[in-house]
Amino acid sequence: MSALPRWAALPVAAVLLVAGVNGVQLASGGGRYEPLRPPDACAERPVASRAGGIDGLTERLVVRGVANAACDLGVSREALTLELAQSDERTDAEIDALRQGLLRAVRQMKADGSLPPASDLVDEALDSANLNRFLEAAIRALPDSVIDKALKTDDVLVRAIKDLDLRELLSDLDDQDSLERQVQRAVTQAVEDSLKARLRDLI
Repeated sequence: MSALPRWAALPVAAVLLVAGVNGVQLASGGGRYEPLRPPDACAERPVASRAGGIDGLTERLVVRGVANAACDLGVSREALTLELAQSDERTDAEIDALRQGLLRAVRQMKADGSLPPASDLVDEALDSANLNRFLEAAIRALPDSVIDKALKTDDVLVRAIKDLDLRELLSDLDDQDSLERQVQRAVTQAVEDSLKARLRDLI
Protein backbone atom coordinates (compact mmCIF):
# COMPACT_ATOMS: atom_id res chain seq x y z
CA MET A 1 0.00 0.00 0.00
CA SER A 2 1.40 3.42 -0.94
CA ALA A 3 1.83 6.25 1.55
CA LEU A 4 -1.09 8.20 0.12
CA PRO A 5 -3.82 5.62 0.85
CA ARG A 6 -2.40 5.12 4.39
CA TRP A 7 -2.67 8.83 5.13
CA ALA A 8 -6.10 8.95 3.57
CA ALA A 9 -7.23 6.10 5.85
CA LEU A 10 -6.34 7.98 9.07
CA PRO A 11 -9.29 10.43 9.01
CA VAL A 12 -11.63 7.52 8.25
CA ALA A 13 -10.27 5.60 11.26
CA ALA A 14 -10.70 8.66 13.47
CA VAL A 15 -14.32 9.07 12.36
CA LEU A 16 -14.99 5.41 13.09
CA LEU A 17 -13.47 5.70 16.59
CA VAL A 18 -15.50 8.82 17.41
CA ALA A 19 -18.66 7.14 16.11
CA GLY A 20 -17.92 4.12 18.29
CA VAL A 21 -17.46 6.26 21.42
CA ASN A 22 -20.65 8.22 20.66
CA GLY A 23 -22.53 4.97 20.16
CA VAL A 24 -21.45 3.71 23.61
CA GLN A 25 -22.44 7.03 25.23
CA LEU A 26 -25.84 7.04 23.53
CA ALA A 27 -26.45 3.43 24.55
CA SER A 28 -25.68 4.44 28.16
CA GLY A 29 -28.23 7.24 28.12
CA GLY A 30 -25.85 9.99 27.05
CA GLY A 31 -28.37 11.36 24.56
CA ARG A 32 -30.45 12.85 27.36
CA TYR A 33 -29.08 15.91 29.12
CA GLU A 34 -30.40 16.76 32.53
CA PRO A 35 -28.58 19.25 34.75
CA LEU A 36 -27.45 17.79 38.07
CA ARG A 37 -29.76 18.67 40.91
CA PRO A 38 -28.12 19.87 44.12
CA PRO A 39 -28.62 17.50 47.07
CA ASP A 40 -31.73 18.02 49.19
CA ALA A 41 -30.70 20.19 52.13
CA CYS A 42 -33.31 18.48 54.30
CA ALA A 43 -31.91 14.99 53.69
CA GLU A 44 -29.77 13.51 56.46
CA ARG A 45 -26.20 13.14 55.20
CA PRO A 46 -23.14 12.00 57.13
CA VAL A 47 -20.72 14.82 57.84
CA ALA A 48 -17.06 13.92 58.23
CA SER A 49 -14.09 16.08 59.09
CA ARG A 50 -10.40 15.57 58.52
CA ALA A 51 -9.61 17.84 61.47
CA GLY A 52 -9.84 16.85 65.11
CA GLY A 53 -10.59 18.65 68.34
CA ILE A 54 -12.46 21.96 68.33
CA ASP A 55 -11.76 22.60 64.63
CA GLY A 56 -13.26 19.27 63.57
CA LEU A 57 -16.23 19.71 65.89
CA THR A 58 -17.10 23.18 64.60
CA GLU A 59 -16.56 22.15 60.97
CA ARG A 60 -19.16 19.39 61.31
CA LEU A 61 -21.46 21.73 63.24
CA VAL A 62 -21.33 24.47 60.59
CA VAL A 63 -21.89 22.11 57.64
CA ARG A 64 -24.98 20.72 59.37
CA GLY A 65 -26.11 24.15 60.51
CA VAL A 66 -25.99 25.67 57.01
CA ALA A 67 -27.86 22.65 55.60
CA ASN A 68 -30.52 23.05 58.32
CA ALA A 69 -30.88 26.75 57.50
CA ALA A 70 -31.26 26.00 53.79
CA CYS A 71 -33.87 23.35 54.58
CA ASP A 72 -35.87 25.83 56.68
CA LEU A 73 -35.71 28.40 53.88
CA GLY A 74 -36.73 25.83 51.25
CA VAL A 75 -33.55 26.11 49.15
CA SER A 76 -30.47 23.99 48.55
CA ARG A 77 -27.37 24.48 50.69
CA GLU A 78 -25.52 25.63 47.57
CA ALA A 79 -28.22 28.20 46.74
CA LEU A 80 -28.15 29.59 50.28
CA THR A 81 -24.37 29.97 50.37
CA LEU A 82 -24.43 31.64 46.95
CA GLU A 83 -27.19 34.03 48.04
CA LEU A 84 -25.39 34.96 51.26
CA ALA A 85 -22.12 35.47 49.41
CA GLN A 86 -23.59 37.66 46.65
CA SER A 87 -26.16 39.69 48.55
CA ASP A 88 -25.22 42.99 50.20
CA GLU A 89 -28.13 42.72 52.64
CA ARG A 90 -28.88 39.62 54.69
CA THR A 91 -32.54 39.31 55.58
CA ASP A 92 -33.77 38.72 59.11
CA ALA A 93 -35.15 35.39 57.89
CA GLU A 94 -31.70 34.29 56.65
CA ILE A 95 -29.96 35.33 59.87
CA ASP A 96 -32.59 33.63 62.02
CA ALA A 97 -32.53 30.47 59.87
CA LEU A 98 -28.74 30.24 60.15
CA ARG A 99 -28.76 30.67 63.93
CA GLN A 100 -31.60 28.17 64.39
CA GLY A 101 -29.88 25.81 61.94
CA LEU A 102 -26.70 25.86 64.02
CA LEU A 103 -28.64 25.32 67.24
CA ARG A 104 -30.52 22.41 65.68
CA ALA A 105 -27.19 20.96 64.53
CA VAL A 106 -26.07 20.91 68.18
CA ARG A 107 -29.19 18.93 69.12
CA GLN A 108 -28.69 16.55 66.19
CA MET A 109 -25.07 15.90 67.12
CA LYS A 110 -26.01 15.33 70.74
CA ALA A 111 -28.72 12.88 69.67
CA ASP A 112 -26.43 10.89 67.35
CA GLY A 113 -23.57 10.80 69.86
CA SER A 114 -21.09 12.78 67.74
CA LEU A 115 -20.48 15.49 70.35
CA PRO A 116 -17.23 14.84 72.23
CA PRO A 117 -17.15 15.30 76.01
CA ALA A 118 -15.93 18.70 77.18
CA SER A 119 -12.82 17.09 78.69
CA ASP A 120 -11.65 16.22 75.15
CA LEU A 121 -11.55 19.92 74.27
CA VAL A 122 -9.97 21.36 77.42
CA ASP A 123 -6.28 20.99 76.55
CA GLU A 124 -6.78 22.67 73.19
CA ALA A 125 -8.71 25.56 74.77
CA LEU A 126 -6.06 26.00 77.46
CA ASP A 127 -3.26 26.03 74.89
CA SER A 128 -4.57 29.35 73.58
CA ALA A 129 -5.95 30.71 76.86
CA ASN A 130 -2.88 32.63 78.14
CA LEU A 131 -3.86 31.93 81.75
CA ASN A 132 -1.71 32.25 84.84
CA ARG A 133 0.42 29.08 84.79
CA PHE A 134 -0.70 28.02 88.26
CA LEU A 135 -4.37 28.35 87.29
CA GLU A 136 -3.73 26.49 84.05
CA ALA A 137 -1.92 23.69 85.90
CA ALA A 138 -4.79 23.42 88.39
CA ILE A 139 -7.35 23.11 85.58
CA ARG A 140 -5.26 20.51 83.74
CA ALA A 141 -5.06 18.50 86.96
CA LEU A 142 -8.84 18.23 87.22
CA PRO A 143 -10.16 14.72 86.50
CA ASP A 144 -12.12 14.37 83.25
CA SER A 145 -15.17 13.30 85.25
CA VAL A 146 -15.19 16.62 87.14
CA ILE A 147 -14.90 18.65 83.91
CA ASP A 148 -17.58 16.63 82.12
CA LYS A 149 -19.96 16.98 85.07
CA ALA A 150 -19.47 20.74 85.24
CA LEU A 151 -19.29 21.43 81.50
CA LYS A 152 -21.60 20.00 78.84
CA THR A 153 -20.37 20.34 75.27
CA ASP A 154 -23.84 21.08 73.91
CA ASP A 155 -24.29 23.85 76.48
CA VAL A 156 -20.91 25.38 75.52
CA LEU A 157 -21.87 25.28 71.82
CA VAL A 158 -25.32 26.77 72.40
CA ARG A 159 -23.86 29.66 74.41
CA ALA A 160 -21.25 30.27 71.71
CA ILE A 161 -23.83 30.30 68.90
CA LYS A 162 -26.21 32.61 70.76
CA ASP A 163 -23.39 35.09 71.36
CA LEU A 164 -22.36 35.22 67.67
CA ASP A 165 -23.12 38.42 65.76
CA LEU A 166 -24.08 36.60 62.56
CA ARG A 167 -25.07 39.75 60.67
CA GLU A 168 -21.67 41.30 61.25
CA LEU A 169 -19.94 38.03 60.49
CA LEU A 170 -21.74 37.58 57.16
CA SER A 171 -21.08 41.18 56.09
CA ASP A 172 -17.45 40.28 55.38
CA LEU A 173 -18.15 37.42 52.97
CA ASP A 174 -16.43 37.79 49.64
CA ASP A 175 -17.20 34.48 47.96
CA GLN A 176 -19.43 31.43 48.22
CA ASP A 177 -16.70 29.18 49.62
CA SER A 178 -15.89 31.53 52.49
CA LEU A 179 -19.30 31.21 54.21
CA GLU A 180 -18.64 27.96 56.02
CA ARG A 181 -14.98 28.83 56.65
CA GLN A 182 -15.87 32.17 58.22
CA VAL A 183 -18.74 30.84 60.33
CA GLN A 184 -16.55 27.91 61.40
CA ARG A 185 -13.73 30.24 62.43
CA ALA A 186 -16.11 32.40 64.47
CA VAL A 187 -17.80 29.40 66.11
CA THR A 188 -14.38 27.91 66.94
CA GLN A 189 -13.28 31.14 68.63
CA ALA A 190 -16.59 31.44 70.48
CA VAL A 191 -16.36 27.84 71.71
CA GLU A 192 -12.80 28.39 72.93
CA ASP A 193 -13.78 31.61 74.71
CA SER A 194 -16.78 29.92 76.31
CA LEU A 195 -14.67 26.98 77.47
CA LYS A 196 -12.02 29.25 78.96
CA ALA A 197 -14.59 31.32 80.84
CA ARG A 198 -16.34 28.24 82.22
CA LEU A 199 -13.08 26.51 83.14
CA ARG A 200 -12.00 29.47 85.27
CA ASP A 201 -15.19 29.04 87.26
CA LEU A 202 -14.21 25.48 88.16
CA ILE A 203 -11.22 26.60 90.24
